[in-house]
Amino acid sequence: MDTEYDFLPEAGERIVYVRPVRVADLPEEVRQEAEGLDELYAVHDASGERLALVRDRDMAFVLARQNDLAPVHVH
Repeated sequence: MDTEYDFLPEAGERIVYVRPVRVADLPEEVRQEAEGLDELYAVHDASGERLALVRDRDMAFVLARQNDLAPVHVH
């Protein structure tokens, strides 16, 4: 099967990494705002700096794309 697939983002797009984060591993002030959730999703840049924390994976991808970033899920 020879099906082309655009796997990598186009040149010029910045890749960010989306990964799940346990709320219990976050600072107390963030845990208080997590409203009973056990897991949040973090968006990190290529150097590993956390750019955002959001409620779910879909929201993390939307946030990245709205900011002209190319999100990639990390396990």
